[in-house]
Amino acid sequence: MNIDEARKKLIIALDVESTEQALDLVEQLKPWAGMFKIGMQLFYSQGPAVVEGLCWRGVKVFLDLKLHDIPNTVAQAARVLTRLGVAMFNVHAAGGRAMMRAALESCREESTALGIPRPLVIAVTVLTSIDQPAFNRELGLSGPILDRVVAWALLAKECGLDGVVASAQEAAAIRQSCGPDFLIITPGIRPAGAACGDQKRVVTPAGALAAGASHLVVGRPVIAAPDPVEAARAVLDEMGASV
Repeated sequence: MNIDEARKKLIIALDVESTEQALDLVEQLKPWAGMFKIGMQLFYSQGPAVVEGLCWRGVKVFLDLKLHDIPNTVAQAARVLTRLGVAMFNVHAAGGRAMMRAALESCREESTALGIPRPLVIAVTVLTSIDQPAFNRELGLSGPILDRVVAWALLAKECGLDGVVASAQEAAAIRQSCGPDFLIITPGIRPAGAACGDQKRVVTPAGALAAGASHLVVGRPVIAAPDPVEAARAVLDEMGASV
């Protein structure tokens, strides 16, 4: 894999609270990543302005807010997120078929009306911070995590969504069930030797790609490193990138 192919697969999570911190990280890391994720911490701190600011600069933004509500509410939220110009946003598969379809349809209508590319719409499955005991005992869901993740992935595909967010531990099964073009966005990526933190179902960059992941989301191992650029380059190296 050449360096350009690898960087397109790497998404850096901007898990910071200020626009200044986010912009600094983007300026440092944009040669080494294809997309940047804005999650709840940054969005709730800075609001839509930080998203618009990055999009205006030509940065591809994955807005990670995990929309999960009644279909009409999610549909209207999807319209707003489409207008912000994001490249990708997510809903939660647990919201069900009607909610996912409503999000995709309103996104499609809004992007057509504005004459802009439709953002990718993906569904969150089971958070990578959840292990099997928590899945069964705390969430009250029966069976293996893998079965639920694959079922939600198939439901998302049926609804026309572009892919899912899932642990790389489930990526191979999703790829087998959903085909070669379905996006599998994998958080919980930890380079060799990195601390797991609050993540439970973690995989290395090389392991995630080998399992069938299309994109890797990396946050703390890069942005909290003494040298974020060197950390990002190390991730690309673990992905098998070569100049």
